[in-house]
Amino acid sequence: MIIHPNDNVEIREDGHKYALCDLKSGENVIKYGMPIGHATCDITKGEHVHTHNVATNLGDLLEYTYEPEFTPVEKVDDARTFMGYRRADGQVGIRNDIWVIPTVGCVNNLCRRLAATCGGIPLEHPYGCSQLGDDHETTANLLAALAHHPNAGGVLVVALGCENNTLETFKERLGDVSKLNIRFLRAQDAGDEFERGKELIAELVANRTAEREPVPVSELKIGLKCGGSDGFSGLTANPLVGRLSDWLVARGGYTVLTEVPEMFGAETLLMKRCKDRATFDKCVKMINDFKDYYTRHNQVCYENPSPGNKAGGITTLEDKSLGCVQKGGSSPVVDVLGYGERLKEPGLSLLTGPGNDLVASTVLAAAGCHVVLFTTGRGTPFGTVVPTMKIATNTKLATDKAAWIDWDAMGNPDTEAFAEKVLAVASGEPATNERFGAKEIAIFKDGVTL
Repeated sequence: MIIHPNDNVEIREDGHKYALCDLKSGENVIKYGMPIGHATCDITKGEHVHTHNVATNLGDLLEYTYEPEFTPVEKVDDARTFMGYRRADGQVGIRNDIWVIPTVGCVNNLCRRLAATCGGIPLEHPYGCSQLGDDHETTANLLAALAHHPNAGGVLVVALGCENNTLETFKERLGDVSKLNIRFLRAQDAGDEFERGKELIAELVANRTAEREPVPVSELKIGLKCGGSDGFSGLTANPLVGRLSDWLVARGGYTVLTEVPEMFGAETLLMKRCKDRATFDKCVKMINDFKDYYTRHNQVCYENPSPGNKAGGITTLEDKSLGCVQKGGSSPVVDVLGYGERLKEPGLSLLTGPGNDLVASTVLAAAGCHVVLFTTGRGTPFGTVVPTMKIATNTKLATDKAAWIDWDAMGNPDTEAFAEKVLAVASGEPATNERFGAKEIAIFKDGVTL
């Protein structure tokens, strides 16, 4: 398969690249019509092109020029709906879960026991104390954003009583909660904290929204993520998700693309789609700040593809990134969000976050995404606290790991059929991660632990 007429490699059935012509040492390897690296030796026509004879072209910080190149979205008047829960604050949820959120990892076990006994979901994490500066802010802001998530029909916030992320400061961070179904428990002050927690959860259950109602598709918010990629990711699953993103944006909905390191090498494609100079400037800052994060830790910014990625046919970070950004479709970029920020504007947004599956999926949930669309060529059973739909890049994975996979993008690339599947999950059909109870969060960390 040849993806672009300017390519000098083709993709074969194993997902790997093979030279369409002789390539000289130092010559760029072209895939998706763009360089994915350069040959490190002479490569003959038909030869396998991979990590043994290709190296990245990526460096560190770059300067960028705003050269807009995008087509405004052509809006579609669509009366389709999904069945959601309308909350008192006006938000819409697609699940009616009870979330038990610890302010500090010391109460994880208490949260786990309460959730298991009362039918809730514990958002366990190891932080909330012994963190300094930005790490403390990151943890507290992310947990506060999750507490506002409309997929939670009720939220119990559980504190210990002596942690840095105090219940008082956390309440301040939450802001106005008068229209949220939320309760608070400080374990050190509660007498029998387990019994008190059960009482509070009973109140949450009694007060949560009872019935689903039709909701316009324009209120749906979807996160875009990939993990365990292979050589077909940029050919099947990511383009399908990109078409779904465009489909939803055209109907007034929200989509958000994260995994900043997996934009390196393809970032200019996103920058050209920024709706204005201010959005472009935020995009440049997001990219260069993440590169600076790498260099501050004495790491190169291009060492990203995992062993599984490479085994599946991905050679360099550019190779991965050019396939990865296809999840964002072709819509203009309307906003760039910091880590822990919540979605503000309909359309396609970019979100600061790493490539790590658990951390990236969690920050998508914290941004307000109802569902995460997770493309994969290698497979993974994981899921975050919102429905995490796995879209297989190849039919063999979809068949072999049917318990992990929600959709076979190679076997069924039809956008409308896929959209109906997403709407079904939004209306209550469980995603595979929900059927097996894979509902986890992970929080980004950069600095010292005391």
